[in-house]
Amino acid sequence: MFKRAEMSAGDLAALKAAPKASDIFKLAWPMTIKAVFLHGTVLLDGWLVSPLGEEALAAMGLAGALGGIILGVIFAFSHALQIRTAQAFGTGDPVYRKSVLASGLTIGLAIGVIGICAIFLFGQAALGTFATSEEIAQQAWAYLAIFSLVIIGESIGQSVSSHFNGCGRTKIPLIGYCLSVPINVICSYTLIHGAFGAPAFGVAGAAMGSALAIMVQTIFLASQVIRKDGYLRNVLGWQRETFQKSIKRHFEFSLPIAATFVSATFAGHTCMLIYAKMALPDFAAMTLIAPWNMVAGQISMQWTQATGIMVAQLLGKGASEPVLDRFLSRAWRGAMIAAGCVAIIFIGMNLSVDMLYPDLLSETRMTLIGFLPILLIIQVPRTTNAICGNTLRASGDTVYVMKLFIWAQWGFRVPATAIVVLYFDLSAFWVLSLLVWEELIKFYPFHQRLWRGDWKRRSVAG
Repeated sequence: MFKRAEMSAGDLAALKAAPKASDIFKLAWPMTIKAVFLHGTVLLDGWLVSPLGEEALAAMGLAGALGGIILGVIFAFSHALQIRTAQAFGTGDPVYRKSVLASGLTIGLAIGVIGICAIFLFGQAALGTFATSEEIAQQAWAYLAIFSLVIIGESIGQSVSSHFNGCGRTKIPLIGYCLSVPINVICSYTLIHGAFGAPAFGVAGAAMGSALAIMVQTIFLASQVIRKDGYLRNVLGWQRETFQKSIKRHFEFSLPIAATFVSATFAGHTCMLIYAKMALPDFAAMTLIAPWNMVAGQISMQWTQATGIMVAQLLGKGASEPVLDRFLSRAWRGAMIAAGCVAIIFIGMNLSVDMLYPDLLSETRMTLIGFLPILLIIQVPRTTNAICGNTLRASGDTVYVMKLFIWAQWGFRVPATAIVVLYFDLSAFWVLSLLVWEELIKFYPFHQRLWRGDWKRRSVAG
């Protein structure tokens, strides 16, 4: 790709020092496990609730669709915070780091408070509109009202986690989730089924267990950021002269990234609300496969996010184009291995459906088994698109990524889902296959933009 003869000794030394796949792995594996724990909360709740039957699963899926919209906004802005923290970390400017952290925490907490207000003002009415029965609506509201505690905890915890990830300290957020997962498992099981003499709250018990776990995790993360980065409070000045201007700058940078993720969240949960009109076994299968898709996919998605973090740090340090090219080629090969690992997980899940969900209808289990070809085919285009998207975001080319995602989601997936479910009444297999077509639509525009190479020459200072 580059001729060694045309490079100086310094260039060759820098090229040899380019981060390797092992460096990405060191950054990615704690992020992957943490993300599995995070998204596994919904998967775990689904598994624990499944003995209660299809109506309970439908109630949790419906409540999760609404609560997930707010969490999606929080995660969207925290992802932008992660990228900007990596840029600031690369420059080595403490004022830049302080401004980014303070701005990200302020925006994240504000979103959480606004989201909880929206739940208690409009949530019950929205659930009543989309639920297929009054019983499902009541169970969904019981879950969602308690789930608001998870939202406020994540508004703080995700911002702190993104700060640590951007600085390359990905093990700290992982430790927080390792503390919370056992609490979630034990408390959710106890409160859902009334084990160990406790009252049985059903679906609401799942939300209670999640809320208790998130509170413990948030307290731990807050204590760690104070202990490790509390000195930033003593750094004088702000990136843009005042805190207000720093927040404005952070918001301007974050908005296209957040809009991309918010759009994806709204599109996903809009589709889930459309799925509620499917036959109950099909809807239950779609409810169960969604968290599996999210959790297993974290192996490849977190690899691509770690790639984006390292690209942002390299750009902040002013790395040369050959170094960036060498690093990205290594990252790409690792991403394909990660995609293969995801495919293996889905094969294992497919072979274990009867054991995992013995209390569900046989029709629901057969639908889950039939999803396997789609889940295997989608891994490569989804992963390679994610490499492109995270690299472009790391360079600040966020508007292009936003436009491409929004067009694919709202110009194709959402209307296509409405047509195949509400008009053609197709099976869940064909509904899920729309995800593959969405990735194929994005494939050429993403790769053409990356190959053009403008991202390698962008400045990320300030």
